[in-house]
Amino acid sequence: MSESLAEALALWGLPAGDCTFVAGRENRVWRVETLQGAYALRLRRPGYRSEVELRSELDWLAALDRAGIQVPRPLPSRHGRLLERLGEGFADVVAWLPGRPMGQSRRPLELADRAGTFRALGARIAELHLACDAWTPTPGFRRCRWDAEGLVGEAPVWGRFWENPTLDTPTRELFLRLRDAARERLAGDTPDFGLIHADLVRENLLLDDTTIRLIDFDDGGFGYRLFDLATVLLKSMDEPDYPSLRAALIAGYQGRRPLDLSHLDLFIALRALTYVGWIVPRMAEPGGAERNARFVAEARALCAGWLRDHRAFTGGGEA
Repeated sequence: MSESLAEALALWGLPAGDCTFVAGRENRVWRVETLQGAYALRLRRPGYRSEVELRSELDWLAALDRAGIQVPRPLPSRHGRLLERLGEGFADVVAWLPGRPMGQSRRPLELADRAGTFRALGARIAELHLACDAWTPTPGFRRCRWDAEGLVGEAPVWGRFWENPTLDTPTRELFLRLRDAARERLAGDTPDFGLIHADLVRENLLLDDTTIRLIDFDDGGFGYRLFDLATVLLKSMDEPDYPSLRAALIAGYQGRRPLDLSHLDLFIALRALTYVGWIVPRMAEPGGAERNARFVAEARALCAGWLRDHRAFTGGGEA
């Protein structure tokens, strides 16, 4: 057992004997079993989020838990703090939520009631947004911003996707045309904006009978509400019944909360582009090159389709 892990367990008074390592990509996560239930102990990746951003995330989760949203509830340390400093990094502990992931990326969904699950998911996302709107963040609250600047500005949250070194010239030009068109659309309109999860991939959606729980708010922050729906839909486009899943997700959301869908397809394309930037510092990881090629191809198809459908090409035909 590492010194940092032992120190974190002691700070929360958690037993070392029932501690199992479960994940190690963005944060290092252990499942800890106690008589009171299971918890996730997270050693946060140094440099990824500032201390104020991490504290803001935990305050946000606590508020959502109080509002009845099924999210990981933060557990105070023995000193009464939700976040503790450990060397150059930080640690926190949240409740381990029951349920199984809705699915895995690039694998067909295995759901007994596919449309029903997506309808319930749409309602859950709407409830999340309603709870966020009803909450007044604490003074000094700070999270990343998935706004126009965070998506297509000079320093996007997940990186300058148009500078991915594997892009050929036609693809780079296509991405830049989509970027320009998106900046123009977002400057002339104001889609619904507020706190969002920002990473509603299948692995972050836990199914427990009819209950859907949301985990991993690591990238959550201020953004367009369409971005949350776009993430779900982007990861489901290969499903044979995608049109019915899309319709169910939208119906579930709008049954709880109104939302203008005019720019939904644009946000699906923008969501695809974020991965083209995200993968750049991860290309050397096992499977990184294959993931990069997949992200680029997916974004290229979506950008070309949106630009064609909206007659937004400049300087020639399709790429």
